[in-house]
Amino acid sequence: MSNQWKIICKVADIPVLGARVVARDGKPDVAIFRNGEDKVFALVDRCPHKGGPLSQGIVYGERVACPMHNWNIELGSGCATAPDEGCAQKFSVKVEAGDVYLDALELASLATEVVTA
Repeated sequence: MSNQWKIICKVADIPVLGARVVARDGKPDVAIFRNGEDKVFALVDRCPHKGGPLSQGIVYGERVACPMHNWNIELGSGCATAPDEGCAQKFSVKVEAGDVYLDALELASLATEVVTA
């Protein structure tokens, strides 16, 4: 199965150490994060703890701190760092010539249900 890439924005449109939200009809939003090295990651915009908006968290290194209870979520995997447990759904990201792409099939199908611990 090949990826069906959909252009979302420019890397420059994502705040450094922050996120941009991609709204989806009837599904949880997706947060696209940019760290200090201009690496780009995409996760469902819900902390696995209580569903806090990860897009409003602070990015440091390759993690984001949830703004509600300060859980640390690995941007590469979407999983909370120990001792916390749980994962936010991650999405495939491609960056080409400064453009950020997400997989259209994943956008349509992944993280379709809201699940909180």
